[in-house]
Amino acid sequence: MLRPRDSRTRDRRSLNGLWRFSLDRAGLDDGGEMAVPASYNDIGADPARRDHIGEAWYATTARVPAGWAGQRVALHFESATHRARVWVNGVEVVTHEGGYTPFEADLTGVAEPGEQVEILVAVDNTLTFQSIPPGVVEMTPAGPRQRTWHDFFNYAGIHRTVWLCSTPRAHLTGLRVETGIDDTTGVVRWSATAEGADGCTTRAVLRDRDGIVVAEGEGALTVPGATFWAPGHGYLYELEVQLVDGGGAVVDEYRQSVGIRTVTVSGNRLLVNGEPFHFTGFGKHEDAAVSGKGHNDAYMLNDFELMDWIGANSLRTSHYPYAEDVLDYADRHGIVVIAEVAAVGINLGLGEGVFGAPGYTTYGPDTVNERTRDTHAQAVRELIERDRNHPSVVIWSLANEPESDSEAAEAYFRPLFDLARELDPTRPLSFANVAQATPGRCRVSQFADVLMLNRYFGWYVMPGDLAAAELAWQAELDEWSRDGKPIIITEYGADTYPGLHSLAIEPWSEEYQVAYLEMNHRVFDRTDAVIGEHVWNFADFATTPGIMRVGGNRKGVFTRDRQPKNAAFVLRRRWRKEA
Repeated sequence: MLRPRDSRTRDRRSLNGLWRFSLDRAGLDDGGEMAVPASYNDIGADPARRDHIGEAWYATTARVPAGWAGQRVALHFESATHRARVWVNGVEVVTHEGGYTPFEADLTGVAEPGEQVEILVAVDNTLTFQSIPPGVVEMTPAGPRQRTWHDFFNYAGIHRTVWLCSTPRAHLTGLRVETGIDDTTGVVRWSATAEGADGCTTRAVLRDRDGIVVAEGEGALTVPGATFWAPGHGYLYELEVQLVDGGGAVVDEYRQSVGIRTVTVSGNRLLVNGEPFHFTGFGKHEDAAVSGKGHNDAYMLNDFELMDWIGANSLRTSHYPYAEDVLDYADRHGIVVIAEVAAVGINLGLGEGVFGAPGYTTYGPDTVNERTRDTHAQAVRELIERDRNHPSVVIWSLANEPESDSEAAEAYFRPLFDLARELDPTRPLSFANVAQATPGRCRVSQFADVLMLNRYFGWYVMPGDLAAAELAWQAELDEWSRDGKPIIITEYGADTYPGLHSLAIEPWSEEYQVAYLEMNHRVFDRTDAVIGEHVWNFADFATTPGIMRVGGNRKGVFTRDRQPKNAAFVLRRRWRKEA
């Protein structure tokens, strides 16, 4: 599936705006409205909406342009969390499982050009042991309650743009781009798929940033003296792929930005274009007041501006695929991305103090099982299909903090790593390892090309005793270093209430967050295998309410409204190497 783009043969119309909305289908005609894109949970003053479990209903009307006569018409959703059913003119046209990847319906024969269509969408936020992320609905005396094992609020809704789009009946359906470097020559290998294209062939034209054709043809394209994409230097070419009929006429075309670069692992280093890369940055969340996880260009731009100010060169899309607009920006600006599947919470014994988990067994016939893995595998396929052409993406992360120290975990993850490696052999694979899966105990790290560690020495472990935490953290990192793999610290952080100060440097104070980060940095700087540091988190974010969370997770270096804590200036000096 190709993301909708305008071209000489394609057109698209955004359906963003206010849609009719109700938590039950019968209420759609009562005048309720909802913004698209946005989470529905925090819009309005009704607590029942915030804590709703199950389907929520959206409806709108749209007119198919008369100029699309004879074209294929499609309805494309960039995401709907966590699953969706869609009807057009009363006909069910598509269902989709997974809250963070796109899906679309072919409306040819259902929607007539020039006519108005009625679109009805049921978005379901229910999580089960067979969904990614997992969850369970438990019955309580007060009614059903959704339990989750991920530490962020279970926002739901139509979170990204909805497109009405057209393509020719004979059209391109997929595009895969891989790049290589031979001295100063760039190599662009591409392959395309099409439908309804009997007798057609494909060819490609590659243009540089100034629109000058630098290569064209039907096979791999070579670019002598190429300008390479690199961290901090987001140089992009444009690849125009054409579907051509037997007479040489262009039937369909699709344009894809291309960054020529390579990513390899050598010993305990990750190399971009043959040069070692050191990650500085954050785990983040798509999270903002009012709009929840709904994509917003202004919020995105502000976050990237703040990342530039602080000296961050990378991010992890914790804990789900972000809007593709985020990756487009990263491509253009040379920002490095670890792209993560929405497999967070596959660890039902973790965080009892945070989640109040009653002691489920993670892997079993009635919890995380083969059906869960099928859902997980589909999420891997959809992530790689969507994001593989983005040069900014350098690592695929297949999960965050799963239970990984059991035989069942090894059996669960082995085929997922095999699948990801088959789908994309050009990028290293990893997952974010949890603290309980220490060296020698973790059964999944053997599959990873890069070790990604989430550790909270001095916060969840040895809170308030940074001297002891430093010794313990150094000892564990020394053990991991013996694996001979690169190590990225993908989470380290301390909850910090903005404006809370303490001479004694006590937990939750801004002074403690600073001292905590400085302790971690001493450990990293003494450990050769550590090739990166991602603070948890970029900004404070909403979570399920609980006594461990004061208005959400407060580990942000910035507040939820993006004001800096003292720690932001410490990181700026370190990452920008300012005195």
